[in-house]
Amino acid sequence: MGEIKLKKWDVVEHLKTNEDMALYLDACLAEDDPALITAALGDIARAWGMSKVAQDAGLSRENLDRALSGEGNPDFSTVIKVVKALGLQLHAGAAHS
Repeated sequence: MGEIKLKKWDVVEHLKTNEDMALYLDACLAEDDPALITAALGDIARAWGMSKVAQDAGLSRENLDRALSGEGNPDFSTVIKVVKALGLQLHAGAAHS
């Protein structure tokens, strides 16, 4: 029997368009998990180009990496800067009861 080789799945490879990125962030926002949302922003920033996002957000690359590591806990102002740099928007909707 041959050995099975698995490739590590990376969501960044599937974030090709702004719509893909917006839908991914929307799905993560629906989970109400701050760490997941932060990690998703990190994934989207990697797909977009971390250095470009850092520059557009007015942050250092190192600070952006740390904030969006999934273990980081960025200020909300940082989240807003990153979302804007990514060309995305956060939306509010009524919760379903």
